[in-house]
Amino acid sequence: MLTYILRRTLIILLMILLVSSMIFLLFRTMPGDPTASMVDPSIPREARQALLERYGLHESLWTQYTIFMKDLVRLDFGSSYFYTRPVLDVIKDRLPATLILMFTAMIFAYAIGIFGGAWMAWRRGSKMESVGITFGLIFRSAPTFWVGLMVILLFAVRLRWFPAQGMRTTGYEGTTFREIFLNLDFLRHLVLPALTAGLYFLATPMLIMRNSMLEVLSEDYIEMAHAKGLPERRVLYHHAARNALLPVVTAGALFIGSAIGGQVLIEVVFSWPGLGREIVQAVTRSDYPLAQGSFIILSTLVMVMNLIADVIYAFLDPRIAY
Repeated sequence: MLTYILRRTLIILLMILLVSSMIFLLFRTMPGDPTASMVDPSIPREARQALLERYGLHESLWTQYTIFMKDLVRLDFGSSYFYTRPVLDVIKDRLPATLILMFTAMIFAYAIGIFGGAWMAWRRGSKMESVGITFGLIFRSAPTFWVGLMVILLFAVRLRWFPAQGMRTTGYEGTTFREIFLNLDFLRHLVLPALTAGLYFLATPMLIMRNSMLEVLSEDYIEMAHAKGLPERRVLYHHAARNALLPVVTAGALFIGSAIGGQVLIEVVFSWPGLGREIVQAVTRSDYPLAQGSFIILSTLVMVMNLIADVIYAFLDPRIAY
């Protein structure tokens, strides 16, 4: 088991190295001038050249890559060209909003998906099962930006129940975590993006739970529970659903990884000041350090979640480790 974990960890480290190298080359081959977001286009060429030398952009590609990898080992992503602040500081400001949105969407998707999947398996063959599967697959296949726009049109424009964009009302100021995130104004802004993300991720736990329940319902102890005359609700949730939860729980780590990387469009549509939206803006501004650091952080989180899922599966089924 230890050998398996070490092997998987080594693979993850190599993948992080490969992804970091690809991200470095990608941004260096993109069109655009990284100094455009820092200086006025009318400044003299000498001043622009001095700025390139300040950030090491005048060096050869190999020299820049060597410096980039050395800094990466020290978790130093440099300074943002646009914000003129350390990249890690900018990421720390944006990451909590992304994580809160992701965990809220995950709670919504798992709460509805687990109960919905168990109910659909219990009512297998009914029209409501077909409706539930169709509902989940539609939102899974529909573009998230389109679903987000429809949600805004219905709940923000027509009904005016919730704000359409942003994380706080214009003019609101907050400094501490409690002032920023633990208040009613933030929760009202959170509802629509969390609902959009939750609808997109709903199909995964719902269909896994349904398939797992179908296997459990054919077991002998379920027939024994029926023979005892237990109420259907007790058989469904106390005996069948509890034993069918294992695949859903073990898939949670993979779910978190995909949820972290799958919120970029949602953050852009709702102007949610998270890391995904910041990546889009950094790419637009040719802000290499911030874009690179954000991509690497998100990629690392996804791969770490995959590693956790692999380890959980190996503990549950030791045959995987051999």
